[in-house]
Amino acid sequence: MPRNVKCGLIQCHNPMNDEKKSVAEIQAAAFEHHLPFIHEAGKKGVQILCLQEIFNGPYFCPSQDSRWYAAAETIPGPTTNALAELAKKYQMVIIVPVYEKVQEGVLYNSAAVIDADGTYLGKYRKKHIPHTNGFWEKFFFKPGDEHYPVFQTRYAKIGVYICYDRHFPEGARILGLNGAEIVFNPSATVAGLSQYLWKLEQPAHAVANGYFMGCINRVGTEAPWNIGRFYGSSYFVNPRGEIINCASEDKDELIVSDLDLDMIQTVRNTWQFFRDRRPETYERMTDIGE
Repeated sequence: MPRNVKCGLIQCHNPMNDEKKSVAEIQAAAFEHHLPFIHEAGKKGVQILCLQEIFNGPYFCPSQDSRWYAAAETIPGPTTNALAELAKKYQMVIIVPVYEKVQEGVLYNSAAVIDADGTYLGKYRKKHIPHTNGFWEKFFFKPGDEHYPVFQTRYAKIGVYICYDRHFPEGARILGLNGAEIVFNPSATVAGLSQYLWKLEQPAHAVANGYFMGCINRVGTEAPWNIGRFYGSSYFVNPRGEIINCASEDKDELIVSDLDLDMIQTVRNTWQFFRDRRPETYERMTDIGE
């Protein structure tokens, strides 16, 4: 029996760029801005939906302003609990990227996974934390733990990789070895240095590991930092590396694609990359350095 899964990605601008507003007000505006798109996804029968990196607010990492620590929340917490109700209403898996607070001073860039019945399945914490040219993420985020979890949802086995993680093929491979059929990469990336990699690295991950990827980027510019234009271009890519249903560079939108999971077996039967791996020769990859 064919395994077709309808998946969606939401890319949005930050609707409130006003330093005079509180962090809570800015977050509430971003959350409310996403709701019509989430409802649209549910009404269109989307089975797995992913939101963008730290979706409920701006990408505040161009600053090193401790006021944004107030944006962090627990997982599960108020945002995941609210979206769990919508997941249950629409029988829709939702990946919810938020700023996670474990305790004071222990903060992560994370994504919660909520199953189609509203059950919280777990979370992924961003592993690779950049700290350069306006991306001062080490000021805000502790690096994630060693785990690359794969979540058995009602519709598919899914993994999460967050933004800068996409530059590192090692974790993408582990997600495949752990059984991921679809890997989602919620991001916040601006035009310039790495834009040419946006449609290069993730199709390469999909091909090397024989799975689908859903790649999300926000849109617009965000005051007061104005580090550049978030160029959207969210897309799905299949295990052959073919990009399907790419979004615009400058518009808030939901994109929806039907993913034929049977393609995974077809591709892996052709390209036996997992069979032909030689992990016993890769020790140098885990060397600390000389």
